[in-house]
Amino acid sequence: MTRKEATLTAEADRLWSVEEVSKFLGVPVATVYQWRYLGVGPKGHKVGRHVRYIPADVLSWVREQP
Repeated sequence: MTRKEATLTAEADRLWSVEEVSKFLGVPVATVYQWRYLGVGPKGHKVGRHVRYIPADVLSWVREQP
């Protein structure tokens, strides 16, 4: 594996913060937190005191929306 491939793989495997999900979806940060509270948004995971998202889960959730 080349250094460039390793960098791309590491970036693809990186978890997203609430702010990154907000930016990706084009919605306010408060909306992402509200969706999490209501259980209607993409699946988030607690990492210590922080919420993180798997990018593939966010994309899957987007595709499932009507």
